[in-house]
Amino acid sequence: MATLTLDHDRMPVVRGLAEFDRKSGNFLERLVFNNRLLVTVVCAIVTAALGYAAATKLVLNASFEKMIPQSQPYIKNYLAYQKDLRGLGNSLRVVVENTEGDIFDPRYLEVLKQVNDELVLTPGVQRAWVKSLWTPAVRWTEVTEEGFRGGPVMPDAYDGSPQSVEQLKQNIARSGIVGSLVGNNFKSSMIFVPLLDKDPGTGKALDYHGLSRVLDDNIRAKYESARAVEDNVRPKESPQIRIRVIGFAKVVGELIDGLVKVMAFFAIAAAIATAIIYAYTRCVRSTALVVACSMIAVVWQLGLVALFGFELDPFSVLVPFLVFAIGVSHGAQKMNGIMQDIGRGTQKLVAARYTFRRLFLAGLTALLADAVGFGVLMVIDIPVIRDLAVTASIGVAVLIFTNLLLLPVLLSYSGVSAKAAERSLRAEGEATRNQGLGALWAFLDRFTTRKWALGAVAASVALAAVGLGVSQHLKIGDLDPGAPELRTDSRYNRDNAYITANYALSSDQFAVIVKTKNEGCLEYPALVETDRLAWQLRQVPGVQTTTSLPDAVRQITAGSFEGNPKWLTINRNQDILNYAAQQASVNNQDLFNTSCSVMPVIAYLADHKAETLERVVSAAAAFSEAHGSQERQFLLAAGSAGIEAATNIVVEQANRTMLFYVYGAVIVLCFITFRSWRAVVVAVVPLIVTSILCEALMVVLGIGVKVATLPVIALGVGIGVDYALYLLSVQLAQQRAGLPLTDAYRNAVQFTGKVVALVGITLAAGVITWAWSPIKFQADMGILLTFMFLWNMLGALVLIPALSHFLLPTSIVRRHRAA
Repeated sequence: MATLTLDHDRMPVVRGLAEFDRKSGNFLERLVFNNRLLVTVVCAIVTAALGYAAATKLVLNASFEKMIPQSQPYIKNYLAYQKDLRGLGNSLRVVVENTEGDIFDPRYLEVLKQVNDELVLTPGVQRAWVKSLWTPAVRWTEVTEEGFRGGPVMPDAYDGSPQSVEQLKQNIARSGIVGSLVGNNFKSSMIFVPLLDKDPGTGKALDYHGLSRVLDDNIRAKYESARAVEDNVRPKESPQIRIRVIGFAKVVGELIDGLVKVMAFFAIAAAIATAIIYAYTRCVRSTALVVACSMIAVVWQLGLVALFGFELDPFSVLVPFLVFAIGVSHGAQKMNGIMQDIGRGTQKLVAARYTFRRLFLAGLTALLADAVGFGVLMVIDIPVIRDLAVTASIGVAVLIFTNLLLLPVLLSYSGVSAKAAERSLRAEGEATRNQGLGALWAFLDRFTTRKWALGAVAASVALAAVGLGVSQHLKIGDLDPGAPELRTDSRYNRDNAYITANYALSSDQFAVIVKTKNEGCLEYPALVETDRLAWQLRQVPGVQTTTSLPDAVRQITAGSFEGNPKWLTINRNQDILNYAAQQASVNNQDLFNTSCSVMPVIAYLADHKAETLERVVSAAAAFSEAHGSQERQFLLAAGSAGIEAATNIVVEQANRTMLFYVYGAVIVLCFITFRSWRAVVVAVVPLIVTSILCEALMVVLGIGVKVATLPVIALGVGIGVDYALYLLSVQLAQQRAGLPLTDAYRNAVQFTGKVVALVGITLAAGVITWAWSPIKFQADMGILLTFMFLWNMLGALVLIPALSHFLLPTSIVRRHRAA
């Protein structure tokens, strides 16, 4: 016979199925639980199919063009003239260092030649534009009594003899490549390797990971190690060689290599979550089901991503962590409800249906809030972030099936162990008597009183005020030199530091595109205005130097008149300008395109920090506005620093817009769930405080707002509202039944409080392992998300009762219900 319980929902204890009405509950509940076997079989088939798709079709890669905001005006300019801007796109810089001597050692030059030849023949390389001491495109020029004389820097008759080496020294001195292709200390030289975005043979995107492996296995390991001597790759007496590689492709390769270690972190996170759930339940079967359903969600997500044609990149590879952690948190809620009902004596199927009735709507709303947190990332005009949003939204969608539907069905079969149910009931009794965890819940009850509520609200206001003040110093963009995606002590950043210290021209290039009519770049007004722009950029702090066509025209004009420095200028005579440009095209094809309608002004920057980029962009934009015309356009921007500047602009614009959308969507979802603006305020205020404190933490840790960290706050808000949805749903139901706020909150926290804390710890455990990732931005995301998950949990447990004291007393809640 059914008996009434005194729990919050007043659902009867049903000890046998004969006493339960199978037709009770809403349509979805009847559809799912009256067809449990069919639901289980269908989910098993889908899991097998999507698992096969994930195993056979899913690939790891990253694309240069996916990392940039393609509709941003600067990027549109770059993409429109990309083919005319040789050397300013995706490229590698390979430095070969002689650690025991200098570059004039014939043995070193032989190794350099072999490295150069292997790079030229590497798939994905634009072979015609490779530059090194061994490529004929690198030339020297001098002025003699008979006119200009020049040729390739590497002598045509080079044979390794002292005479040919001496000739090479002279050619390097005359070519002006010291600091660009030759190190300032003459201990290393550089090979510039421009890359194609797509393999011309297959038409597929360049495989950056494969290219990185080629560089490491076929170049670096081959010529650096002692094995190179044993394999006769280089002579036994050859000098010790060290090879350093920088460039976007290498960064991506290093990131993908780091993903292998990140996969190990996934296993660790799963093990931690399993341990936490088991420590809470002491039930093997229910713990296994919660973890298994969350793993099934990950399999579904990866399988659907593969079927939809997406690739996993260094950003979206983090999504399975979040999907698993969110799945475990929602599974813990369902398991907790079923365990408590079974502990009271309710039959396991009925207990599963009771929990489904109580928590499905709250769980669905919470998952929709999670999806909103991911979905608002679509407003960011960067393809890699949009792919992250899509793949994460897919993961959240499958959680509706695996954790809100499949898990209760499986628990209706397995139930929980008798000991676990008894332990849950005993813990509930202790909580009622303020023993065990009940002492903590009793302490939290105090925040429903005026004194404690006022103190909690005042402390939150003070924290928010301090955090808001600190967050005003939050920077947009990268704050560290080198590749900020990787750790400072990574091999890539050590290579970058060496190249920056030993070469005059940095890899941080900011280019302004000068657009004229065909053959217009040879005209005197265009050259003068371009020269003025270069001069203006050189005055900006952080700009090392600039290169442009007027520089070459000056040098060649002076050389045409016996090197007289009086002629070191831009001549008004068109014939002289035509001759100078023709000579410039022989020695440096990067200065203008074949139709002489596009020429870049390249500024070499000391770093790519946000402040440096802002100064350069401001100066270039002001010049473009003042000097641009129909005949000449000064278009921003190209080069690695130019692309990063454009990305910073998009990130800055999207930062507040994204927060506006995510909070707007969360507010709407909360209002739909609670039907009370007061409850919405209670749910959202803790999230706002946490968001402010997270930005302050970013300032303290020296983390800027960039592509990698931009999603963090949106995810923290979307996922963090889950706590309030579960806790407030129960509290409001209690208050509408007539209980005073203190009793309603006590019952709510007894029913869901342990699980709210469990969810916070589980979510944090799912991402804190990222802090040890070799990938810096993943480590940053892990630290920030851990902070947000834990602070949102504390905010829900402390601020919800405090704010409810002022906004949601039972009298108002019941009056609102009656209305």
